[in-house]
Order: sequence, then C-alpha cells, then structure tokens
Amino acid sequence: MKGRSLRLDPSGAGDATGGRRRPSRRALTRIALLAALAPFASSLAACGGDGGQAEAASPVLSGEVAPTSTVVDDPSLVAPTTAVPSTTMAPTTVAETTPATTVPPTVVETLPVPAPPPPPRADEPYVELGRLQIPKIGIDAVLLQGITLNTLDLGPGHWPGTALPGQIGNTVIAGHRTSHNKIFRNIDQLAPGDEVIFSTSEGDFVYLVRETTIVKPDAMYIVEQTNEPTATLFACHPPGSTRERIVVHLDLSTGPATSVAPSV
Repeated sequence: MKGRSLRLDPSGAGDATGGRRRPSRRALTRIALLAALAPFASSLAACGGDGGQAEAASPVLSGEVAPTSTVVDDPSLVAPTTAVPSTTMAPTTVAETTPATTVPPTVVETLPVPAPPPPPRADEPYVELGRLQIPKIGIDAVLLQGITLNTLDLGPGHWPGTALPGQIGNTVIAGHRTSHNKIFRNIDQLAPGDEVIFSTSEGDFVYLVRETTIVKPDAMYIVEQTNEPTATLFACHPPGSTRERIVVHLDLSTGPATSVAPSV
C-alpha cells in the first residue's frame, strides 16, 4: 500500500485506481457532520446568500408571511366601510330642512315698496279700491287710490306702493281733517281695540286700533312696510294746522267685524 494515496469516496464507489474499499471510521464521521450542517447552510443562503439561493428560499418566507397579511386585509375589520352609509345620510337630512330656512328671505323680498311722495297737486286718475268703514266715528266712504290733494279732496286715499288691505305689509291711508270732506276729523277719538274695516274685491278685512301717535311732517317711517298685515291712518294735527301729523296704527284681526258702520 506504500506510495499509493487514498481518496475517500462518499458514495462508496472505490478509490482512484478503481478498487473498491470500505470507508474508514474517520471518513464516516466527516460525512455525518456534513449532513448535519446542511440545514444551517440553507438558512444562511436565504438570509444573505447570492441571488439564486435567495430566490430558492423566497417561497418559504412568503409562506410564513401569508397568514399575517390575510388578517390585515380582512374586509370585516374595515370599520369605515360600514360607517359610510350613516355619514352620507346626514346631508340628505339637512337638505330637507333647507326650504324652511329660505322662507324669511322670500317674504322680505315680496314686501311692497311705497312710492315716493308725489307733488301736492299732481294729476292722478280716479280709481276706487273699495270702501273704508270706521264705526266708532261714523265713517263709511269710498276708498280711492292716491294721496295727492286732488284725490284727498274727494275722500280717503291709499298710498301707492304700500300693501293693499288684507295683504302682508303696511296699508297706508291718508285723509283730510278740516277741509273738504273732513273724513278724518275725529280720528283722535279712536282707542285701542276699535275696528277699521276695509272692503275690496278680495273681501272684507277688519283691523283693530293698536295705538295713536303724533309725529313730525317728515316722519316718512310711518309708511315703511311690515312682515305682518298692518295699516296706518294719518292726517294733519292739530285740526286746522299742518304743524304735525296724527297717526293711528292698526293690526289685522283674525275674526269678523263685531260692529256695523252707519252709512254716510
């Protein structure tokens, strides 16, 4: 056996000369050690080996991660999905209340707009609006359209542009106190609760006296319009003077007239 080197063959095929020999105890121990280290070599290759080895190990890693990713993507855990219908219903509920909030502006926009005071003797057509009755002071007269002296010489006149009787707004009526028909001569005798009745093609409208005030001739605010059906009667004050104005403020009544005005 001198001069001949032996090469171990793990497969047991034999030596380099073709002869078959039984592996020594040392060779068998080495083979067993290599077999035991094989799993550790595979793990190292998966964590930091070359590209080919990393790809071979990737199925193992993805298999371990899969259960965790499945739990995260589970649709039953996405609470916002079930919350969307309740949050989208809120705008619908608010939209239903929007028409109520737009009613006040509509009422304000439709209020009548009083015409500017005309020249005292401007020409006005003769137009009858209906009748004016004030039972307390014996008035039953034709109600005319207009407030020039030419119109008021004939009877009480409605200020153009102010509300018509029975409508939302302020119905403004002027009349003489001491000249011509003297229709409002005793207007100062009216007290709260007294009736003033307007009869037009739209029906009969009963107003009740609220209060009486004395103002300066330039108190244009007495013709301002209101958001409720009101009325204003005015004339010169004191009788025989134009120094001030007497103003009777009225509110529309919800009931029928309780008194009948005598005919004039």
